[in-house]
Amino acid sequence: MSFISQFWLQLLEVVRHLGPVEVIDVAVVTFILYQLLRLLRGTQGIQILVGLILLAVVGVLSTTFNLILLSWLFRNATFFIIIAVIVMFQPELRRAFDQLGRIGHIGRPLSRFNTRQYNQAISEAIRATERLSMKKTGALIAFEREVGLEDYAATGVRINGEISAEMLQSIFYPNSPLHDGAVIVRGDRIVAAGCLLPLPEEGTVRER
Repeated sequence: MSFISQFWLQLLEVVRHLGPVEVIDVAVVTFILYQLLRLLRGTQGIQILVGLILLAVVGVLSTTFNLILLSWLFRNATFFIIIAVIVMFQPELRRAFDQLGRIGHIGRPLSRFNTRQYNQAISEAIRATERLSMKKTGALIAFEREVGLEDYAATGVRINGEISAEMLQSIFYPNSPLHDGAVIVRGDRIVAAGCLLPLPEEGTVRER
């Protein structure tokens, strides 16, 4: 009997004896793996994950076929592999914990402000950007939603003023001392201006 046939027979035997608890266990693991792949999709982390899977396959084969030297190497390198994984997946891990922290808190920051306030803020931002675009002037505006932006607001100048198209235009006017950073909006108020935001890993921001 081939290895593949034996594997499928063992898998069918396991499935046949699954109880409710085991089904829940499989469902949870499947969900975690799905979320992991979804988190890594489109990032360099997916390539690292493929490499780690291949490394794990080699480790299993070394144990199965009793490759003593290779098995010894894997056993002694386990700690360093774990540290390397944490370092390489640091951005993805930060994003995963950030999303985990949203559980049970989704909608709370938004609930402090009504729909009218958000619609008003967005309308003012649209009016401002339309006017700025006519003068070929850029604007960077971040609206706070599920995830708080207080850390980024702390890098700029506090304003705490009601949002308006005129205020946004004055902030992003080329000779303004605050035009070279981002504006952070919370509800219908401008929290801060001239804030520093992290650059995306996939590319760069071009200044015009």
